[in-house]
Amino acid sequence: MARDDFRDERRDSSSRVGARASRLDVPRGTRRKLLPRRNYDPEALGRSSERVARFLGTGTFLIVMTVIIVAWVLWNVFGPGGTKWDVYPFIFLTLVLSLQASYSAPLILLAANRQEARDRVNLEQDREANARAHADMEFLAREMASLRMAIGEVATRDFLRSELRSLLADLEERAQTEESTPSAVGDQSAVSRGSGRNLEA
Repeated sequence: MARDDFRDERRDSSSRVGARASRLDVPRGTRRKLLPRRNYDPEALGRSSERVARFLGTGTFLIVMTVIIVAWVLWNVFGPGGTKWDVYPFIFLTLVLSLQASYSAPLILLAANRQEARDRVNLEQDREANARAHADMEFLAREMASLRMAIGEVATRDFLRSELRSLLADLEERAQTEESTPSAVGDQSAVSRGSGRNLEA
């Protein structure tokens, strides 16, 4: 009987744990890590990888690497017998070069990823600057169009001069017609006076 009770209790506790684990409001328990997690600065690692990648891409690295390999080969071929550490197949040199390649490739990729992220940010900033410049140009074009329309409605100096000249010409014409009309009116009055005398006679 005690054994059955123990099994029932174990079943109940396992069902409670399963129910608690399936609930969303209960935080999940953290697993203990075998090794403690170390915090590192990804920016510092990225900067150092960029420095290494920049150095790997220089002529200085190429010259230094060539000198080291030539010295290695010459020493291990022509050096004194007891001091040769890597004889003809140069297996240790191959191992060193493989290690150097296996470390330099990820560092170069990391530097390339950082450069790509920087390029993406620069592209976004350039796109935003272009959009702002385009909006500013459109605004200025609209303003210039409105100013042209407003200037078209405002009388310009040349327009005023031409209007004043035409008004002056009209006034001179009127003055000439008025000068000629009083003499005509005087002639008509003289004719009418003369015809009146003729009638009296």
